[in-house]
Amino acid sequence: MTAAYLERLNPEQRRAVEHGLGEADRFPGPLLVIAGAGSGKTNTIAHRVAHLLVNGADPERILLMTFSRRAASDLTRRAEAIGRQAMGERAGILAAGLPWAGTFHSIGVRLLRDYAGQIGLMPDFSIHDREDSADLMNLTRDDLGYSRMERRFPTKATCLEIYSRVVNSGAALADVLKEAFPWCASWEGELRALFAAYVEAKQAQGVLDFDDLLLYWARMQADPDLAAEIGGRFDHVLVDEYQDTNRLQASILLTMKPDGRGLTVVGDDAQSIYAFRAATVRNILDFPAAFDPPAETITLDRNYRSTRPILDAANAVIGLAKERFTKNLWTDRAGTQRPELVTVRDDVEQARFIATQVLENREAGATLRQQAVLFRTASHSAVLEVELTRRRIPFVKFGGLKFLDSAHVKDVLALLRFVQNPRDLVAGFRVMLLVPGVGPATARRALAAMSMAAEPIGALAAFPTPPRIGGEWQGFVALLVALRGRGTAWPAELDILRQWYEPILDRQHDDASTRLADLLQLQGIAAGYPSRERFLTELTLDPPAATSDESGVPSLDNDYLILSTIHSAKGREWRSVFVLNAVDGCMPSDLGTGTTADIEEERRLLYVAMTRARDSLHLILPQRFYTHAQRAKGDRHVYASRTRFIPREILDHFDYVSWPGSRHAVPTAQPAAAPRIDIAAQMRGMWR
Repeated sequence: MTAAYLERLNPEQRRAVEHGLGEADRFPGPLLVIAGAGSGKTNTIAHRVAHLLVNGADPERILLMTFSRRAASDLTRRAEAIGRQAMGERAGILAAGLPWAGTFHSIGVRLLRDYAGQIGLMPDFSIHDREDSADLMNLTRDDLGYSRMERRFPTKATCLEIYSRVVNSGAALADVLKEAFPWCASWEGELRALFAAYVEAKQAQGVLDFDDLLLYWARMQADPDLAAEIGGRFDHVLVDEYQDTNRLQASILLTMKPDGRGLTVVGDDAQSIYAFRAATVRNILDFPAAFDPPAETITLDRNYRSTRPILDAANAVIGLAKERFTKNLWTDRAGTQRPELVTVRDDVEQARFIATQVLENREAGATLRQQAVLFRTASHSAVLEVELTRRRIPFVKFGGLKFLDSAHVKDVLALLRFVQNPRDLVAGFRVMLLVPGVGPATARRALAAMSMAAEPIGALAAFPTPPRIGGEWQGFVALLVALRGRGTAWPAELDILRQWYEPILDRQHDDASTRLADLLQLQGIAAGYPSRERFLTELTLDPPAATSDESGVPSLDNDYLILSTIHSAKGREWRSVFVLNAVDGCMPSDLGTGTTADIEEERRLLYVAMTRARDSLHLILPQRFYTHAQRAKGDRHVYASRTRFIPREILDHFDYVSWPGSRHAVPTAQPAAAPRIDIAAQMRGMWR
């Protein structure tokens, strides 16, 4: 008999859900699910997890990895609901849920803490976010004298970006510099020394950065015994968004399940758009051949989101890709409106067109939140934001100052991290400078004394009170001693910390009352975690959305337009979508045309933007636009041509619109894009 919960699936989804479970072997062979945009990917994964449970899988031996905690929670919730409904009296095995569902980084943290003693790590290591990592890189850079060079040395942010690219891509430092940071190539020797010193500093302080969570995990599994032990903890490993994995993540999977048994990966090569994070589309393209016999590939090509004209246009754009898994999305949603290429004079008229069209759509019944404006780079929306504000159209912009990046929140979190790990120099340096009268020299002396002591907080308590500081210093030390001693239960210690910090907040910020509300919000978030360690770990790995994102939304208005970069829009959908600057120089970006791989990723970005639309899609073509410091030519107006990703041969999938004006026939000829030189290169090796 067919299980009722499987009847909701289309044939391809059901094949993916049932893959291998009827075989004599207990664990199914490797499976690759190519899930096109809007094809019900999340629903399919959730049903596969539920089907595993129904067929006797132990929930504690299922590893489910995604790229955000929210996605992991959503998948877990769906799978558990399906499983409980299908299993009836046996549903009691789901009482603890799916304990091993999370992001790559969060799973990595748990495993590193479990095996810390076997790999030379302190179990209570702390985790630096990107800004903290950049600060430690800067301290190391300064210690080596690189901040005082005659020639300008790369900034701390650039150094960290180079380091991260090397670690995550598996490429040699020289290759990364040549391909992505050519202006830094002459500093290769100094950068190599800097990175070695940076690693030593992290190890001495008991801290890991984001990249370490994957690097240490991958290195841990380079040991055959540990790899077998960790892989043996899980019967089934499922990975979502596999096209967004980097080489480290792929190597982790292949060492966990070298024969592919029990391994399922899901993704879409056409939506691989995170090369700037060292993700590589090759992972998903090469996955089937990584096993013998090759992994089975199942394609989900039925789209439940967009109308047929939108899908036809999107298929035409991605159909010109150099290399891909062949699929053409199809749908039962007929639709009559083809995507529109809207020609406007400049970015000012582009903003006016969008504002006008958004209001017209609203009058026709589409709420503002059912509409979105997408763009390649956050700066592209500046003129539009001014126009929306002028017309009193509320909006939320995804991309901006994150909640955890605000100074006052970072101060409080740094203090918690310093209490958790007193050898964390970056956190300690930041919090000591909060004490009135304490300068960099005093902070460095105190931290140096702590670094040489077996009990760092005790050494700080014995440190001579700095002159002209007095009671402020003693209060600071008493706070650390109290929090380190855990005399107050979590999360009540945050209340004590906030009371100590409030006078500092009043002195340093004119908008102290507004910032205090953020700290109260932070306390509310903390209440959802069982311990300080879990709170700091989870908040660093998966921070909340930006509070500044809400700044354009009146408090009493629950409807607002969505503005978003294409990267942030991935996985979402709207009734109407407007794509800004669909012209060469913006899409592809002038900075994204160095290699064939770069150009192909820019093509996929346009495809992702187009497939966010349900009913209507407008791609705006300003005849000229303003650029900000592209290449070496600085800020300037440039004249634009339609993006090269919509060449003449696929124009019959679009309607042309001039604004102000009306729809007119597609022109029979368009000027060809200026020729570009494609420089193909591959990154190889690993920096030592």
